[in-house]
Amino acid sequence: MQTYEVKKLPYHPKLDITVPGSKSMTNRALLLAALAEGTSTVSGILFSDDSNVFLQALRDVGFSLKIDNTRKSVTIEGKGGRLPRSQGNIYVGSAGTAARFLTAMAAMAEGEYRIDASAQMKKRPMAELLKALEDLGAQIQYLCDEGTFPVRVSGMGYRQSKAKVEINIDKSSQFLSALLMTAPSHFDELEIRLTGTRSALSYVKMTEQMMKQFGHEGVIRESDNCYRVMAGGGYQARDYMVEPDVSAACYFYAIAAITGGECHIRNMRRDSLQGDMKFLNVLEQMGCRLFWKEDGLTLKGPEPGELKGIEIDMSDFSDQTLTLAAIAPYAAEPVHIKNVGHIRGQECDRLHAISENLGRMKIPYEEYEDGIKIYPGIPQPAEIETYQDHRVAMAFAVTGVRADGIVISNPLCCRKTFENYFEVLDSLTQENAGKRS
Repeated sequence: MQTYEVKKLPYHPKLDITVPGSKSMTNRALLLAALAEGTSTVSGILFSDDSNVFLQALRDVGFSLKIDNTRKSVTIEGKGGRLPRSQGNIYVGSAGTAARFLTAMAAMAEGEYRIDASAQMKKRPMAELLKALEDLGAQIQYLCDEGTFPVRVSGMGYRQSKAKVEINIDKSSQFLSALLMTAPSHFDELEIRLTGTRSALSYVKMTEQMMKQFGHEGVIRESDNCYRVMAGGGYQARDYMVEPDVSAACYFYAIAAITGGECHIRNMRRDSLQGDMKFLNVLEQMGCRLFWKEDGLTLKGPEPGELKGIEIDMSDFSDQTLTLAAIAPYAAEPVHIKNVGHIRGQECDRLHAISENLGRMKIPYEEYEDGIKIYPGIPQPAEIETYQDHRVAMAFAVTGVRADGIVISNPLCCRKTFENYFEVLDSLTQENAGKRS
């Protein structure tokens, strides 16, 4: 499928959706299970390009895995922080979490590993993490350009009592999560000091909670810029259920927001660890209403044309920048998104992707270095350039459910996180056929 023409939905659709498991939680759970002592089963797995890359990398360094696609589960025989093989090749593809987490795991281990990535991932930030790992004692040999893949990592190879390291996470909080999760297997105590300005740490809080769920005593946060990780008893094997992916759910809630519809997502949790839950608060401020039910969460959008504009700092849930930008033309007032400059270094320059595609649809906007302001307008027929970025494809498909002639190029890039996303969209159109547009 080279392109996908988005089909319009009528006003007031009724959407009832089950979304895949969380990508962020899937890859954290796989890493923690591998670092634990004993056999864990992780259920609710999101099987996607990213998680498949992660699973293959675990196999390539010797972990024994039992994968059940039907039950969406993976059983892993953890080695208590050790890698079964002392040599290996690790390929992380375009998966940012795999790149950061597996590089840190290899650097903490005893052995030598060659790590490579896709051309897209080679453009994304890695240098800050690689430098921190070198400062802690790993040897990093750059096989091409300094600060990126491919690299040859010689692990630290012995347990250290205490250590300190500084790292800048302005470009990615995954750098900090990688250090926090892998530290207990190698250090009795590791102090991590943050040197940048970014204070958006919702994904780091998720990491801390999942470490506890795998039996670790927890991270000591001495200040906003200082973390201390104690080895404690390490991680213990367990059965673990991954939450539904809130990031995926947000696309369907956004559809309800611009159509005056109702969207119910099954199995959503009030106590979710995922930072993108904050996007639901944004939709509330824009005029939507939320209703918790026994089996999930329902969002009801305002009448079409009554969605409110907003000025919002999205630094702590920036994956939803594209989603908000995609529905912004339908707001009654401008939408101003701030403090998301770091998304220029993700799968693509996402601020540039927003601007370019708004321009194709003749929607007025003002782009800034760290944000964008989008004005109300009627999207004109256009082909959306996805830049090989799954979130660009999924977000601007939301724009298309209320506009004529929106076509998504290269829709299969969604396989990174949500393989059947466009099939789900088609099913919504069929289910709501016959209603007034």
